[in-house]
Amino acid sequence: MTQVAVVYHSGYGHTKKQAEAVHAGAAGVAGVKATLIAINAEGDITEADWASVNGADAILFGSPTYMGGASWQFKKFADASSKQWFSMNWKDKIAGGFTNSASLNGDKHSTLQYFVTLAMQHGMVWVGTGMMPANSSSAQRNDLNRMGSSIGAMAQSDSDVGPDVAPPQGDLATAASYGARVAESAKRWAKA
Repeated sequence: MTQVAVVYHSGYGHTKKQAEAVHAGAAGVAGVKATLIAINAEGDITEADWASVNGADAILFGSPTYMGGASWQFKKFADASSKQWFSMNWKDKIAGGFTNSASLNGDKHSTLQYFVTLAMQHGMVWVGTGMMPANSSSAQRNDLNRMGSSIGAMAQSDSDVGPDVAPPQGDLATAASYGARVAESAKRWAKA
């Protein structure tokens, strides 16, 4: 069975909702076991969580975009992954990433690019969204890939509403589709 780990930090619950959608998409792929791992408010995960991440065939990184980058809690997790880097334990694993911010742009691309750099340092293989953008005049908030991201899944949550309302369903559907794409890629890669 192909193992997928979705490891994320969420400050206000919006990125958690996005992570749950990514997880659901990955878990919905036949022959895939997906594990959802939350980085806590102190930037830590348990030893059992580390074992799940290290044993995964694919790892999806998730964080809100704060001030143009990943949260410090995610960065602490990434820095702690240097133990895996030293032994190249994540080499040739499939990687992907997702992020959420209050602004439509919010410099989310910087966060996704940070995830790509982290994955490349580990020798991982990055998978993009493979989705066309919803960029016509008739596009709606609930369309797939309304953020127009190719590198990873992006979501936008209005700052005056909680995770019970945001991100919009289109962003969550994008996250689920992306989770499934990464899981399918991991399955194909494992067969190679």
